[in-house]
Amino acid sequence: MKNVAALAGVGIKTVSRVINGEPNVSAVTTARVRAAADSLDFHPDLHARNLRRADGRSSTLGLLVGSVGNPFSGAMHRAIEDLASTRGVAVFASSLDDDPDREEVAVSAFLRRRVDGLILTTVSKSQGYLLPELRRGTPLVFVDREPAGVEADVVVSDNAAGAAAATRHLLSFGHRRIAFLGDRTDIQTAQERRRGFLEELGRAGVATADIPVITGLHDEDAANRALIALLESEHPPTAVFSSQNLITIGAVRGLRELGLHRTIALVGFDDVPLADLLEPGITVVAQNPSEIGRLAAERIFARLDGDRSAGRTYVVPTELITRGSGEMRPK
Repeated sequence: MKNVAALAGVGIKTVSRVINGEPNVSAVTTARVRAAADSLDFHPDLHARNLRRADGRSSTLGLLVGSVGNPFSGAMHRAIEDLASTRGVAVFASSLDDDPDREEVAVSAFLRRRVDGLILTTVSKSQGYLLPELRRGTPLVFVDREPAGVEADVVVSDNAAGAAAATRHLLSFGHRRIAFLGDRTDIQTAQERRRGFLEELGRAGVATADIPVITGLHDEDAANRALIALLESEHPPTAVFSSQNLITIGAVRGLRELGLHRTIALVGFDDVPLADLLEPGITVVAQNPSEIGRLAAERIFARLDGDRSAGRTYVVPTELITRGSGEMRPK
């Protein structure tokens, strides 16, 4: 900074004001300082600056999601970043791959780097290990899944209601043997979607004892194999509810491999890329990951700005989008 000040012909405090975007510096002086900084390839040392800040903040947030490769997580990440960038805050993301052991390791890694707050998707059965951080004042916001063992802000989709809407839609077209393809049973969202599916069948008077409910499908290949086996069985379903976006992709591939994509109805939970460009298009219950991310970012910054109210749960509605695959009647 001394070298930049000398080259620009200003004091060190002026350089500091320009670098930190503070007011009361003329446009001419700002341009001269920035030109000097560029010519000297000067970059501020954020770690050193944080040590001098009275609040000790690092201007960073940690984001932990199931997988950064999942479009749902990507859209949520982008919404959080968009809001964080307006406050000069960087967002660091990590994938948990739905591994409980990895959750605590990733959280610990972020906390060692002194992020100002955490936005995270839960995997472990309990998040009680975060109680010391809450007592220290570290803001936490949970997304997609509700935590256990701690009280904090939570932003989730209405999973059970969305699954019920998908089931009700298939029932309205005359289907009574509807297969359920679900994620791992230890994942909270999978439990809620299965519950919404079965409860809606019950409300319609459909006996659930003989309904094919397949769980433990955590990727496209597993869903593909499971659906093909089901469709080649003695009593195949006339419709399918796939309760997660990767499972939906596997189901679409399975239907197309058997040439049944215009015969077996399909509704997926969560939208998938290019779903509207297929023939038929994929009918889905769409979540709103951008809204989830926006609300999560708002809550984390509200906490950083001093909000000490009790944690709240924010439920984001889903939307049924009809495109053709869910509107076929049983043959």
